[in-house]
Amino acid sequence: MIQTRELTRKFNGLTAVDRLTVDIQEGEVFGFLGPNGAGKTTTVRMLACLIRPTSGTATVNGIQVGKDNRAIRSIVGFLTESPGLYEKLSAEANLLYFARLYDVENPEEQVRKYLEMLGLWERRAETVGGFSKGMKQKVAIARALVHEPKVLFLDEPTSALDPEAAKTVRNFIEELKAHKRTIILCTHNLDEAERLCDRIGVIRQKLIAVDTPDGLRRSLFGRQTVVQLENVTPALLETASSLDFVAHVQQENNKIIISLADPDKQNPIIVERLVSAGGKVQYVNEVRHSLEDVYLTLVREEGR
Repeated sequence: MIQTRELTRKFNGLTAVDRLTVDIQEGEVFGFLGPNGAGKTTTVRMLACLIRPTSGTATVNGIQVGKDNRAIRSIVGFLTESPGLYEKLSAEANLLYFARLYDVENPEEQVRKYLEMLGLWERRAETVGGFSKGMKQKVAIARALVHEPKVLFLDEPTSALDPEAAKTVRNFIEELKAHKRTIILCTHNLDEAERLCDRIGVIRQKLIAVDTPDGLRRSLFGRQTVVQLENVTPALLETASSLDFVAHVQQENNKIIISLADPDKQNPIIVERLVSAGGKVQYVNEVRHSLEDVYLTLVREEGR
């Protein structure tokens, strides 16, 4: 659906996006994760044909950016960080205006569809200037979707929203995800990225890493099992270390932390051996590194 090759954007000699190469598949929710100023917004603005690349190429649904920008704009929806609505118009009038700009068939029906989906139909006649931030964000999401775009760009969709409004927006994105819509999500909200994205690209001007959340964890930390015992003895440590498939063993109080390639298959063998060696196993868990651990590790290594 989207391909970039060495995509670069500079502003007054400063590089905002540096040689970005990535493929995003149809129906995928792809997240750009990075700190403020990392190039996330600049990237999606280039892909939505709002600004030109300095160099490199990109295609959206097979159409090259810079060759037929009007065609690309007709098949994408863009939710910016600030809603940018006409505040003296009603929610319905805002959406009808944009639906007609996109030559949407049956604009009234399409506007009603999204206002109802987002729980705003009963307040359709109210001017959006009196809406809360969360309600304005809902109207902005409806505006981005009213022409049924093939690709949806969401730039910090829950930024500055209260927890209840942010949850509503995330739930709606999950509903869109279930309908296999291609979504590019820019965020620095780690929990949001984990919950919504099929794959994540960590960016800091350059693309540092791309994978699923679990894939990023495993590439950095591998997989580890924690065995909690009543008491850890040198003999039990030696038993765990002697197994051929164990990459590394460490002790923390009465826990043995074991690095493995396949815990699902190897954990039962470890427990059996430890019990045979006299160990009293209390529980076994897999260490699950947070996406925050992954993100901070990648960004710090790139900084160094």
